[in-house]
Amino acid sequence: MATGPPPLTGIKVLEFAGLAPGALHLHLASCPGSTDTVIPAPFAGMLLADAGASVLRIDRAAPSPTQDVLTRRKASIAVDLKAPRGVALVRALVAAGADVLVDPFRPGVLEKLGLGPRELLALNPRLVYARLTGFRRDGKYRDMAGHDINYLAVSGALSMLGRATDTPHPPLNLLADMAGGGATLFQGILLALLARQTSGRGQVVEANMVDGASYLATFPRLMLKTSQGARGRGRNILDGGCPFYDTYATKDGRYVSVAALEPQFFAALMTGLGLAGQGWDERRHDPAEWPALRRVFEDVFARRTRGEWEAVFDGTDACCVPVLDYAELETDPAREGDQRPAVTLRQTPCLAVKQQGDAPGDAATYGQGRGVPGDGYEGAALAPGQGGEEVLRQWLSWTKGKEYDVSDGGFVLTKAESRL
Repeated sequence: MATGPPPLTGIKVLEFAGLAPGALHLHLASCPGSTDTVIPAPFAGMLLADAGASVLRIDRAAPSPTQDVLTRRKASIAVDLKAPRGVALVRALVAAGADVLVDPFRPGVLEKLGLGPRELLALNPRLVYARLTGFRRDGKYRDMAGHDINYLAVSGALSMLGRATDTPHPPLNLLADMAGGGATLFQGILLALLARQTSGRGQVVEANMVDGASYLATFPRLMLKTSQGARGRGRNILDGGCPFYDTYATKDGRYVSVAALEPQFFAALMTGLGLAGQGWDERRHDPAEWPALRRVFEDVFARRTRGEWEAVFDGTDACCVPVLDYAELETDPAREGDQRPAVTLRQTPCLAVKQQGDAPGDAATYGQGRGVPGDGYEGAALAPGQGGEEVLRQWLSWTKGKEYDVSDGGFVLTKAESRL
């Protein structure tokens, strides 16, 4: 079956990057006095770009670039938003038909520049004005600085993560920043674009990492009021309390994962471990037996290397597979480490991540196009202004010196065009 262009082909996205210097350029979306970039917002922009959208990042006109590496397929223009002709340039891009604008800043920053949703939606009623904050815009913590762990903490989700005998632990910055923030904003943008198909109008999309993380925690939150989740953090079936849903160290200091929840899977696990017929099948659902069963598993798994356990369980339904790290996945072609689009679209695939050369594989599975340098394992910073002139030519047939100029490192409208 022939494939068509990626699903967001033709969608034009303006993504604001940080406008103030910062050593790591981490997100301070709710911090007064800070306009630093928000990591999850570039993640949303990357998702849009991978789906075929043209994403133009608006950088500050200064020598220090952002350290953002979520730059796949993006271009940049540097704009001095303190200069009227710089603001006019952004307004002109919106008025000329930008589909999406991504605002990662604390509430009020873009409004003070005359680039708030009221002004820009008046210029372009079809614009999807997408905004992302850490804390709720109307909540108790709206004026406070924060990071992923803080948003996760006040969402309630962090209280469920970690061992019973230790403090709560976040899963890196995946749950609030990336899933609850960037991916949720991406979802909101798609919903607004879909609604625009019917209404003909854009709208403001507001996402925050507290609500996003809380929504992702819907199932475990509901389980808190059932016997499957009411025993406290780290004491339940799916949170590390249950010995047949956990990880174990092997003889070579590596790890295996076990998820033998159903009786037939548990039976296959016990057979592979050489523990069949010892009565654990009948006792496994009694939490009082879990400490003893865990000790048995720890002892048995430590007798062989991870590779030896792989040889035992590969091809079985024991739900026991190795814990792989990215160094292995990147270098071992037998592992499932080739980075692909997050979802397979059979007729309009997203763009490839892994470089495919002249003989790409199935486009729907691997993505279409040649992929990107680094194969999804190495990111690259995007220099201010990189690729921006070409995007302005593609979007609007603009040329330097006619519709815009570059002044002190920043793109500005020419005086003849500065009417917006």
